[in-house]
Amino acid sequence: MGLRPDEVLGVAKPDWKTDDVVMLEEMATKFLEAEVLPHYERFEKQEIFDRSIWELAGENGLLCASMPEEYGGAGGTYAHESAILEAIGHVGVDGFGIALHNSIVAPYILHYGSQEQKQKWLPKMATGELIGAIAMTEPGAGSDLQGVKTSAKRDGNHYVINGSKTFITNGQLANLIIIVTKTDPSLGAKGTSLIVVETDGQEGFERGRNLDKVGLKSNDTSELFFNEVRVPTSNLLGTEEGQGFVQLMQQLPQERLQIGGSAIAMAERAIAITSDYVKERKAFGKAIIEFQNTQFKLAELKTEATIGRVFYNHCVERHVNGGGLDPVTASMAKYWLSDLQNKIVDECLQLHGGYGYMNEFPIARMFRDARVQRIYGGTNEIMKLLIARSL
Repeated sequence: MGLRPDEVLGVAKPDWKTDDVVMLEEMATKFLEAEVLPHYERFEKQEIFDRSIWELAGENGLLCASMPEEYGGAGGTYAHESAILEAIGHVGVDGFGIALHNSIVAPYILHYGSQEQKQKWLPKMATGELIGAIAMTEPGAGSDLQGVKTSAKRDGNHYVINGSKTFITNGQLANLIIIVTKTDPSLGAKGTSLIVVETDGQEGFERGRNLDKVGLKSNDTSELFFNEVRVPTSNLLGTEEGQGFVQLMQQLPQERLQIGGSAIAMAERAIAITSDYVKERKAFGKAIIEFQNTQFKLAELKTEATIGRVFYNHCVERHVNGGGLDPVTASMAKYWLSDLQNKIVDECLQLHGGYGYMNEFPIARMFRDARVQRIYGGTNEIMKLLIARSL
């Protein structure tokens, strides 16, 4: 047995990985290896996780680790969420959608929800009774969130929501969905609001098909339809309408950092399993690792992954310690680390030769799963535009 993914680079432990964060990562790794990995092939084939796994994750402290204890969470920070995220990438169960639930959906409620909303929703998210999703993308609006058409019109003390969303992660399982809507289409971005819908028993709400994706098969990704869906005006996030676009811009840096975290975790796993493979596989009478091309390739990949890991650690340090992670640096992390992830996985597949193209080898699934990282959370081209504006 070769190096574990978290050992392959030999980077010094960063300050943000305190003892409790390390303990959580070890606990998460053990949980995922024992409770998720044995069933993962089945989840891939059925293209959805069992809901019971979510509840088990809640029982084991893997849901809402960064939410305050008064709302059922563990009182941690993004560092704790990163520990869980990295465990997912290192174990190789990348389709488990708890990272979005934990560090994208829940923070919107924590930061912008009323006391009543936080007390109502967050404890149930911590147990897995409520599974979270955020519905941004529409058939005609992806990275350009100002193009959202889904409307929410006031009718007394209710909003009436009409529209459709697509590519929604956790879309089949989620029963708490934050919807990006237009409460005043005439105001453009300033007319955007975030409204929470609890879908259980909700009239007018319909799930479309579980979308047939290239990779991340075990993660349910869906179309959602809202036809005269009525929800109380108290489900608005924020103190007044029109705050949605600002709320999105404030939270997107953490989402983009999270994508970078999953990218570097998978890259580390790819190098680890490839290093093992080339030591065992023989060609022309000797192990593949003995060929200079193999040594040079792995040397390049380890060097680049080390740079990526140090950069990611730097971003997390900034994010959890006061100064904050600005949108430009978060965009750099998302675009560069996901590009690097795809490069490393591709090169590692090549070192597997023909076996790398076989689905029974983990590197093949990683090749498929990695590709979407350059698209969601804002395409890498959009990231470059955001970075360019800082020049």
